[in-house]
Amino acid sequence: MGVEQSTSTHRFDALPDGGRIELQRDVDDTVGIAQIRAHLRLIQHAFQAGDFSTPQFVHMRAMPGTAEMALKRDVISYSYHDLPRGGEVVMQTKDAEALAAIHRFMGAQRMGHRAGGAGSTDSHQ
Repeated sequence: MGVEQSTSTHRFDALPDGGRIELQRDVDDTVGIAQIRAHLRLIQHAFQAGDFSTPQFVHMRAMPGTAEMALKRDVISYSYHDLPRGGEVVMQTKDAEALAAIHRFMGAQRMGHRAGGAGSTDSHQ
């Protein structure tokens, strides 16, 4: 990605209708913010296509939930949004199996990145 992760904040939220990946710089850094936004746009497009190779590469293992998310890609929507110092990818579904897979993925990402994030009882703000 090219951005110093120790001065950036990752969040992986499990939401009642899906999940949210948020990445923002902790400092004003226009180059870093642009890199985050480009990275998250690529993630959004890859995930929509059922391609979860980036998290597999980062964690050096298949991530929980991604096999099911790839199979269920037609019932999961992925959208990207700019945030003040970065961006977010929001995943939404009405399919119970896809939702469970997204929540497994969010939990594994929180653990793998030692990141913040909410469980499925929190609402999207």
